[in-house]
Amino acid sequence: MEEKQYKGLDKKLDTIIKLLALQAVGSKAKANEAISALSRFGLQPKDIAEILGTTANSVRVALSTTRNKKVKRDAKEE
Repeated sequence: MEEKQYKGLDKKLDTIIKLLALQAVGSKAKANEAISALSRFGLQPKDIAEILGTTANSVRVALSTTRNKKVKRDAKEE
């Protein structure tokens, strides 16, 4: 295969991954829930932002907020 064909194949695979990720989180999931789920699937903030139509910085903030809430919730349970 030529490099041009590899790039085309890579782009198609990226599209498939994004569609599967969207299906996995569901269309009714809240933004923070979707971001957390996509992050657990191993997607980077840049990729999550592209899928959800937001910015990578917004995704990072949402992930940080979610982590902080979990830490506080765990501290209350102790």
